[in-house]
Amino acid sequence: MRHPLKNKYPRRPDLVYNSEAISRFINTVMWDGKKDTARTLVYGALDIIKNSEGNPDPLETFETAIRNVAPLMEVRSRRVGGANYQVPREVPQQRRVALAYRWLINAARAQKGKPMAERLASEIMLAVKNEGSAIKKKDDMHRMADANKAFAHFAW
Repeated sequence: MRHPLKNKYPRRPDLVYNSEAISRFINTVMWDGKKDTARTLVYGALDIIKNSEGNPDPLETFETAIRNVAPLMEVRSRRVGGANYQVPREVPQQRRVALAYRWLINAARAQKGKPMAERLASEIMLAVKNEGSAIKKKDDMHRMADANKAFAHFAW
């Protein structure tokens, strides 16, 4: 028997941009409960985006980057008759956004030699142009789902 669904509480929007997406992104960036440090990083990255030429609205740029990075399909492992199959499935909206946040942050953390705010800003700006490590991760996931579409009939 399934457990009852948890109540989803509305998130508080962040203080500067009044956006729930930014506050959720700050929580994803946060390490060891250091929320002020995460806020400083995210707001610093958005300031860098705002000060770069041709990007008037950092919030709109951020949302475009998340839309571009968010995957539509993924493969889930399913055991059928003693064999494991990688079954392509559509990604639910909440997980889609969570994966996009995670991939952007991990791509920024993987770069070396610059402050984290600059790395995050550059990764967001690359994602807007459909380039960068996070976009490559999404393309790899879509490619794997496409390669395994023969097993789509195992999705039930």
